[in-house]
Amino acid sequence: MTTVLDMIGRTPLVEITGLDTGPCRLFAKLESSNPSGSIKDRPARSMMEAAEAQGRLKPGGTVVEATAGNTGVALALIAARKGYRTVLVVPDKMSDEKIAHLRAVGAEVVMTRSDVEKGHPEYYQDMAVALAATIPGALYMDQFANPANPAAHEATTGPEILEQMDGDLDAFVCGVGSGGTLSGVGRYLRAHSPKTKIVLADPVGSILADLVNTGRSSTPGSWKVEGIGEDFVPPNCDLSLVDEAFSISDEESFRTAREVLLRDGILAGTSSGTLLAAAMRWCRKQNEPKRVVTFVCDSGAKYFSKLFNDEWIRAQGWRF
Repeated sequence: MTTVLDMIGRTPLVEITGLDTGPCRLFAKLESSNPSGSIKDRPARSMMEAAEAQGRLKPGGTVVEATAGNTGVALALIAARKGYRTVLVVPDKMSDEKIAHLRAVGAEVVMTRSDVEKGHPEYYQDMAVALAATIPGALYMDQFANPANPAAHEATTGPEILEQMDGDLDAFVCGVGSGGTLSGVGRYLRAHSPKTKIVLADPVGSILADLVNTGRSSTPGSWKVEGIGEDFVPPNCDLSLVDEAFSISDEESFRTAREVLLRDGILAGTSSGTLLAAAMRWCRKQNEPKRVVTFVCDSGAKYFSKLFNDEWIRAQGWRF
């Protein structure tokens, strides 16, 4: 019998034809077609199954996680099917749709501040660790350091991409939230397609692009794109895999996400806008045709109150 968990992965790959990709062909892997609507279904299932196999998550237990929303939705969906309680700590900049989705799948949501850095007691990861310590039978899933996170992408996402591209891939463009996708897919491609360049798409304000391009850490800022960009390097994030990085402004990210809906009919979220913008920049730098893959990480349906809200867009000082 097929269950919703069997629908995770094997997502479609489509060519982007409505955006300016210079001499290159750009393909997007539609991770938005996973059951919870994002790429995070893959590591969520992997982390939960590993915890069960290791005896760290027992029947009747509680899953605790710090999340920008998508990992939390995925964990809550899977936990509900398995009979676990889910408690999620979420920064207050996340969209209303994500918060509603978390609660709809049975998660208990704890909101915290998005204007503090790691080490502050109200930083979402620090708060989740502290909270897990107070709940009997709770496990902090820790997507940022859990090895089952990149393992999921090395075992599934990477092989799927190379198979769908018939083994011919010149560049792979990815963002970093926990670092699991970059590290897992990156390791697979390094082993099976050495010619493939690995490109980081990073929001302006995140420290990661500067680390790649200059070797120096900048002072972190703030950004409105959700789910990617960091003010520290997560343990799961292997930046040594990255060949080149692009810093993409919020305005460019949001504009690109709106354009891909109008021109290609793809309803993509804000981080997908960042990835597509970086992929187009890389493509337009090339002097000969290349084959490039990036992700639609999640659905734009999670962002109607911001991304597709003209009043909100104007309040940011943007004119699309």
